Formats: sequence, C-alpha cells, structure tokens
Amino acid sequence: MIRLEHANVTVSDPKATARWLCKVFGWQVRWEGPGMQTGYTVHVGQEESYVALFSYGDARRTDVDRYRTVGMLNHLAVFTEEDIAEVEDRVWAEGFTPINHGSYAPGRRFYFHDADGIEWEVASHQA
Repeated sequence: MIRLEHANVTVSDPKATARWLCKVFGWQVRWEGPGMQTGYTVHVGQEESYVALFSYGDARRTDVDRYRTVGMLNHLAVFTEEDIAEVEDRVWAEGFTPINHGSYAPGRRFYFHDADGIEWEVASHQA
C-alpha cells in the first residue's frame, strides 16, 4: 500500500498557518526550522502525515486560475470522524468563511479559503 506522507505548500507565514491548523484540525507541529536552502518551514499534522508549510519570507500571491492552470494546487482535503459542524465552528472562529456545502457520496463536506487563498475541503462520512 502506498499513502501520501506530506504535501509542501508555500504560505506567507508558516507559524501563523500552523497555529490555525492546530486549532481547527487538532494537529500538532512535528518540526520547524530553517528551510534546506533558505526560508522557514513548519511541518504540522499527525504521526502518519503532515503538511509542510514553507516561506521564503517574500512570498507573493498569484492571480492565476488554479483550476485551469496545469500543475497548480486546487485544494487540500481533510477527513474528520468528529461532528463536521464542530469543525465548521472552529473554521468560523479562525475568521474563515465556509462555502460550497455538499452532501453526496460518501458524505458531507464544505470548503473554505485561508488567509493565503489556499482552498481546504473538510469531508465526513456523516449523513
């Protein structure tokens, strides 16, 4: 079996992003420090997988249509076994707006954009 170990995304402030990821998803910082060549990195997640948050310190947002641009990240998805409404409440508490609520196989989901414009999907098998 092959599983995804981590994803690495560029953010404006790795420490700030890690803080809200820990609050909203209950994750933990696994490691943080200088990037391999430059910048700063924070690894946040669980024992078996994580998101590497990287910044050169001078990151710039892009206005490209990521869903139409080959090689762009469309969204990151997480799965919750807890009440999805409670997760949504924590998203609101961090100042993000849940959108695109859906209920289709295999369950419920919603999306939100963080301060860097990264789209996150929260999914659950709850009916």
